[in-house]
Amino acid sequence: MDKNRTEGAKNQIKGTAKEVTGKLTGNTSKEIEGKAQKTAGKVQSEVGKASDEIRKGR
Repeated sequence: MDKNRTEGAKNQIKGTAKEVTGKLTGNTSKEIEGKAQKTAGKVQSEVGKASDEIRKGR
């Protein structure tokens, strides 16, 4: 498994936590930061999946 997949999953979890914390506390910037981190984590996971597929194809 590619490292990007695991790191991406971690970023998604951290981003979700920040987003929820921001919503609960009314901190809009924290909420936006969480959404951005969650999206970056999704992208990073997809990069990892693609890398794994490339390795399987070889």
